[in-house]
Amino acid sequence: MGKNARKTSRLNAKSTYRASSPREESLATTADVLGKKKQNFPEPSKTPESGSARVISVVNQKGGVGKTTTAINLGAALAEVGRRVLLIDFDSQASMTTGLGIKGNALREQYGSIWYLLNDPEAKLEDFILKSTVPGLDFIRGHEDLAAAEAAFVSEIAKEHKLRKLLAPVLDTYDVVLIDCSPSLGLITTNALGASDSVLIPVQCEYFALEGLGKLLNTIKIIQRSINTNLEIEGLLLTMHDSRLRLSNQVVEEVKLHFQQLVFDTIIKRNTTLSEAPSFGVPVLEFDATAVGSVGYLNLAREILQKNGMTKISEEERIIQ
Repeated sequence: MGKNARKTSRLNAKSTYRASSPREESLATTADVLGKKKQNFPEPSKTPESGSARVISVVNQKGGVGKTTTAINLGAALAEVGRRVLLIDFDSQASMTTGLGIKGNALREQYGSIWYLLNDPEAKLEDFILKSTVPGLDFIRGHEDLAAAEAAFVSEIAKEHKLRKLLAPVLDTYDVVLIDCSPSLGLITTNALGASDSVLIPVQCEYFALEGLGKLLNTIKIIQRSINTNLEIEGLLLTMHDSRLRLSNQVVEEVKLHFQQLVFDTIIKRNTTLSEAPSFGVPVLEFDATAVGSVGYLNLAREILQKNGMTKISEEERIIQ
């Protein structure tokens, strides 16, 4: 795609969830891969029920699995279907912040970042919320100094609940809060899980997909017993799937066999557009509204809303193809 074509794609990006997206036939679902009937999740109403936000942490201690890509693009997709979404960059790499267009000196500035908010007891999160290019999608910047959190907060009382306390005043303002977690299982991730209703786990469709997954699930169980008894597993999301590769399809089968209903029907296919969009500081929906990645994350947004009863469409209204 040439430079001018990319620019036009960004400026002309509209709602991509149409009945016959030109690339929709190349999408994959777990049902497709396993040779079963596919479930379609109807487009949700743009007038959601009011109430406290559902807080979802996007977590995997293994890097490079599509964690930040999922947080950004799921957030954009939820906003696209009328939900008010807040993204929290809770990773010291601050990749989400970069992917939303904050770079250079602004990226290095501590003031207003999640690190600043964690350290200043007088600071209010609502005063530092930034607007993205997508209407309805807001975010809080990350910062590289989050890496020092383990040492900085080691002696604090209730240090595992710092993020929960920060988020509390804004939960009635949003429908969904998505937390992009660090690829580790330390204090920062513990804070995220302590503040969350559920955990979304991206799983890359490659050889080492299940490596470390058991440790993550054990950590979630510990959090459920000691810090957050209401924490649930939102689901496992298969990412970077390539239907041409036998191994990629085998991973889908293996994950589905072991985790069954915890696995989302939606699969995110390997797609160059998903990789290109962050360099322009926008979600893939803004970069190329017809891309497989755009439609894939819209499907995931609909599936999550349906699962959590955050849409007026009933279970019986699902369309089975």
